Amino acid sequence: MASLERNNKILLDLVRQPGNNLCADCGAPEPDWASYTLGVFVCLNCSGMHRNLPAVSKVKSIRLDRWEDSLVEFMQKMGNSAARAIYEKYVPAFFYRPQQKDCNVLKDQWIRAKYERGEFTGENSHCQQAYSSDVFESMLWKKGKDNKQFLKRVFLLSRKDFTLRYFIKEDSKVPKAVISMKDLNAVFQPEKISHAHGLQISYLHDERMRNLFVYHENGQVIVSLFNAIRATRLAYLQKKHPTLHVNDLIPQITRHCLKEGYMEKTGPTQREPFKKRWFTLCSGNRKLLYFKSPLDATELGAVFIGTESHSYSVSEISGRSTRGGRWHCGITLQTPGRQFVFMCEQEQEQREWLEAITKVISQAMTPEDYAIDEANLGRGK
Repeated sequence: MASLERNNKILLDLVRQPGNNLCADCGAPEPDWASYTLGVFVCLNCSGMHRNLPAVSKVKSIRLDRWEDSLVEFMQKMGNSAARAIYEKYVPAFFYRPQQKDCNVLKDQWIRAKYERGEFTGENSHCQQAYSSDVFESMLWKKGKDNKQFLKRVFLLSRKDFTLRYFIKEDSKVPKAVISMKDLNAVFQPEKISHAHGLQISYLHDERMRNLFVYHENGQVIVSLFNAIRATRLAYLQKKHPTLHVNDLIPQITRHCLKEGYMEKTGPTQREPFKKRWFTLCSGNRKLLYFKSPLDATELGAVFIGTESHSYSVSEISGRSTRGGRWHCGITLQTPGRQFVFMCEQEQEQREWLEAITKVISQAMTPEDYAIDEANLGRGK
């Protein structure tokens, strides 16, 4: 018993040290599990993924399980920083490193890439060819533009001309669409797409945002496609901005939306009845997009959000709507050309939207932002 208490105390002291105090795989604070074969401290969620790799990783609770002296000595020798120097030695700059809030397929494939396949040790660089080569081709399930049915489509990503093409049939010579890397974004959306490997690809088409919703049954394939897109986007950005350092370009490769969800909106005269719409706010392009439903292929409209010095502001509306709206937690977005009124169902949603829009307004505008024609963005009724 004394040895058990002593060993657990040593582990608890180890996990508080810098480097060990965050999950080795997703960065979650205060990890309370550890892989005693790899020498890393991990969170509960990631420990479950390690259990799926019994040949390379075995985990124990640092609080509840019994630890032999030899295992504790190994943890003291290794730790997250030492393990990272081995298993993350050659991670490509574009490769996405999952965070705590990311979906499970990203974290699972990151863990498998590091420890099971050893992709970043320098000894198995051939494993990176899937997402590091100039061409990536895969058959994906894609949602139809006007229906809910998913159909197989061939996707071809090319770093040579910075495009993503997809074809209706395997033997098709002419692509259904040719998508430029210029405005392309990719983000995992498993809940929205109702598939654990669901990926949303967005791009500008005829001045409107177009969404493709795809998935692959194999997690490694869909994550490889995601990282291949990131590699191609980085190559495009490096060509576009040759003087910028790669670290300045990494945040621009792919971007999470700040906030998504339903709100009710009224028309430009504010006398029209409120209609329920699905909204997406992105800080990268400073746009508040709205759709009829979460899986719509094309936006109904968009609002560009500038800075306070350019007469943009957001505020809470007190009181209830009297024009047929079912929801009563209001937001006013003031732009130089128009005042937009939105209604949220709950106060929590109202607060989250206020915080998200305020965050965009507080960010300095880039030269690209100044070049945007706001008149073309304030479309939709």
